[in-house]
Amino acid sequence: QVQLLESGGGLVQAGDSLRLSCAASGRRFSRYAVGWFRQAPGKEREFVAAMSWSGGTTYYGDLVKGRFTISRDNAKNTAYLQMNILKPEDTAVYYCAADELSSTVAAGRALNWGQGTQVTVSS
Repeated sequence: QVQLLESGGGLVQAGDSLRLSCAASGRRFSRYAVGWFRQAPGKEREFVAAMSWSGGTTYYGDLVKGRFTISRDNAKNTAYLQMNILKPEDTAVYYCAADELSSTVAAGRALNWGQGTQVTVSS
């Protein structure tokens, strides 16, 4: 297992950009797929993006496709979510997740989750 810690959230204005980081502990992170989810108040958790352990395969939710980019630096045990052209509807707590298969992560069934970081986008 790995422990995940998100950072980089904050309050921004619509149209701004923000980059979230997910720092992982454990030597196996480089062999784990990683993903990002978000949950707004009163709403269900929503898939945002996922990436295979090698970085060769990526998946994106329809609402963020073209605006958000997932990446990872295995040497730093860190994954990132670059968020551009932010909208008020992007306001949510963003969670990092990791597991062996990217399909498992994308389905929301990852075993490893972070505590989340709040992103608030004002109009």
